[in-house]
Amino acid sequence: QVQLVESGGGLVQAGGSLRLSCAASGIIFSIYAMGWYRQIPGKQRELVAVITSGGSTNYADSVRGRFTISRDNAKNTVYLQMNSLKPEDTAVYYCNGRPDGQTYYYWGRGTQVTVSS
Repeated sequence: QVQLVESGGGLVQAGGSLRLSCAASGIIFSIYAMGWYRQIPGKQRELVAVITSGGSTNYADSVRGRFTISRDNAKNTVYLQMNSLKPEDTAVYYCNGRPDGQTYYYWGRGTQVTVSS
């Protein structure tokens, strides 16, 4: 059974920080590219950050310099460190995983992040 389970969401004031975690099970985590996406009410789900199986990263322009994606293969976990949070970062954040060389992928159920002003 493949599972991606997000945690770490919550309510934070603007300018604050949160660290999201996504724990994976049922997959060979080390060969998966992992990503964080978010969905704001009324808008399409958008890519926030990705990290490849080799450790290279990419970020949406809106979060570059504020967010950092990382992975710990020994723990089968991908993280999203979010600093200098803004109210417009408020969204449900989803974890995504895709194995190298494949087109299918898995989603977590999401975790709510709310940034107050």
